[in-house]
Amino acid sequence: MAHPSKNKGNRFERLIVNLTKDIGIKAKRAYASDGRALGCHEEVDVLIDGRIKVQCKSRKKIANWMMPSEHVDIQVIKEDRGIPYAVLPYDDYLELIKNK
Repeated sequence: MAHPSKNKGNRFERLIVNLTKDIGIKAKRAYASDGRALGCHEEVDVLIDGRIKVQCKSRKKIANWMMPSEHVDIQVIKEDRGIPYAVLPYDDYLELIKNK
C-alpha cells in the first residue's frame, strides 16, 4: 500500500490530466510519476499536448501571498535575483493554451 502523500500526489496528477482532457487537449500522466516513462526528465509528471512538461505539487497550504486575489487575473512572483513566475487558476491556463 502506497504512502498517503504518494496517493495524494497521484490523485492530483490524475486530476490535472482529466481537467486537461475534458476541454479537448491531450494529456498523459507518467507511469509511477517518472517522466522517463514519457521520454522526458524524471521530474515530469504530466505531458500536455505532447510538448508541455508539468510537475505537479500538492501541498496542504499555499502561502497567501502567492495566491492571486479576486481582484486580479494573475499573480507574478519571483525570488531575489530570480526569474518571474506566473500563478493563475489552472482553468485560465488551459484556456490560454487551448486558444494557441
